[in-house]
Amino acid sequence: QVQLVESGGGLVQAGGSLRLSCAASGRTFSSGAMGWFRQAPGKEREFVASIRLSGGATTYSDSVKGRFTIFRDITPNTVYLQMNSLKADDTAVYVCAARNAVSRMYEYWGQGTQVTVSS
Repeated sequence: QVQLVESGGGLVQAGGSLRLSCAASGRTFSSGAMGWFRQAPGKEREFVASIRLSGGATTYSDSVKGRFTIFRDITPNTVYLQMNSLKADDTAVYVCAARNAVSRMYEYWGQGTQVTVSS
């Protein structure tokens, strides 16, 4: 299985920046991609960004495109989410996830890290 541990969350003022990290361990070779999701109070979990572990192709939600950047280190396997120009609407618990390379479904999830953006 894959173990995911997020870090880097915190309180930041609107317009500020924050970098989240997701340290992956275990059988990460079975994962075709890593992604970031977020869930705000009273809302459903929302896709934020993803990156393929082979090739590095990235995908972003429209709400964060141009502000957030997802990137990775191969060894050790760590995925980052650089968040710039943060808005109050970005406030959420951010969760790292690993997508199964075969099923193409996100099956491993971290515990999440809280990001709070003050206006």
